[in-house]
Amino acid sequence: MAVKLKFIATVAVPLILLYGCKKEAAISTTPSIEFKSIAPNPAIKYQDTVTIAIEITDGDGDIGENTPDVKNVFVTDNRNNVVSSFRLPQQAPDNSNIIVRAPVNIHLPPQAFVDDSHTSETVTYSVYVVDRAGHQSNTVQTGTLTINQ
Repeated sequence: MAVKLKFIATVAVPLILLYGCKKEAAISTTPSIEFKSIAPNPAIKYQDTVTIAIEITDGDGDIGENTPDVKNVFVTDNRNNVVSSFRLPQQAPDNSNIIVRAPVNIHLPPQAFVDDSHTSETVTYSVYVVDRAGHQSNTVQTGTLTINQ
């Protein structure tokens, strides 16, 4: 019995402490995004606002912008490569240097058809963001959206 306790005290406890005290991996100062959803699906042509949900992670908190004319979210319609730009409001105070993880909804205006000879079209969008330091995130592609007449 004493041998088992000695083993636990000298081997098992230090191993538990070693693995229990791991540092969290550093978060990059370049923002990263993850696609979450696109809705409604299907959408009605010229009628439904389309919402793309993403999650943004930024290691130094300089994501978003308070200047109304500065655009920092970019959405490409992959049917015709038309890029729409939007402004994500500032997520943390200037010079705060904190990790920001935030869900973001991008609202696209009602969508049209590229080819009006159809009664239905499918589309995907590519999305990326740019932080205040000019770092561009990864680009994510949405799931397929169906647009019906």
